[in-house]
Amino acid sequence: MNGILYLVPNLLGVVAPPEVLPLRTIETARRLDHWVVETPKAARAFIKSLSPPHAIAALDIRELGQAPSPAHLKSLLAPAFAGQDIGLLSDAGCPGVADPGAALVAAAHAAGIRLAPLVGPSALLLALMASGMNGQTFAFHGYLPIKTEARAQRLRALDDIATQSGATQLFIETPYRTAAMIAAVLTYCRRETQFCIAADLTLESEWVARRTIAAWRKESVPPLDKRPAVFLLGA
Repeated sequence: MNGILYLVPNLLGVVAPPEVLPLRTIETARRLDHWVVETPKAARAFIKSLSPPHAIAALDIRELGQAPSPAHLKSLLAPAFAGQDIGLLSDAGCPGVADPGAALVAAAHAAGIRLAPLVGPSALLLALMASGMNGQTFAFHGYLPIKTEARAQRLRALDDIATQSGATQLFIETPYRTAAMIAAVLTYCRRETQFCIAADLTLESEWVARRTIAAWRKESVPPLDKRPAVFLLGA
C-alpha cells in the first residue's frame, strides 16, 4: 500500500507548538521521517520545536521548489510509493495555501496517494474570522504588484469588487513592505471602504483592527514593519 501525504500546518511565528497545534497534528508530525518542504531551514526549526524522537539530521527533508517539474514531483513522492508516510510543510501556516505545495498535492491525487490535511493555524482564515467582514463570500489575491501604478490599479479594482459584490478581498505583503502597503490602501481606496489589518496572528504581539479608510486616515497606525500581516477590504 502507498503511504499517506500529510499536510502539516506550520507555526505563524515563534510560539510553543501546543499553544496553537492540536495533539494529533503534533504527534503525527513527530513520527514522520520523510518531508517535502518550502524551505529546509524553516522546516528544521519547526520539526525541532516538536522534540522529535530522531535526530533532525537523520530525517529525509527535501525542498519542493517554486516551480517543481513533473519528474521532481514524482521523485518527492517516491517514499509514499514505497509505503512510507510523507509530511508536506510550508514556511508558515497551511501548506498549499499561498505557497507552491499545491503542486505536490495535485501530483499525489493523480498518483492515487491518500491525502490527510492536519489541523493548524491559517493566517487567512484567522484574519477573516477576526475581521467581522463577509465570511460567506471572499477571495484571496496573494501578493499585489510592487510598482506604484500597478499596485494602485489593483487596489482600486479590489475596492470596486468589495463595494459592488460585498465579497471580502484578502491579500498579503512581505513583512518589510507592510507600512508601504497600508499607505497605498489609505491612498487609493474609497473613504467608506472597510479596511482590516491582522498582524502577528497567534503570537503574543497579535494585533487586529478594522476601520473605514476615512477613520484610518485620521489616526496613526502602530509600527508594523517586519511584522507579517493579512489585509482585508470589505463593503
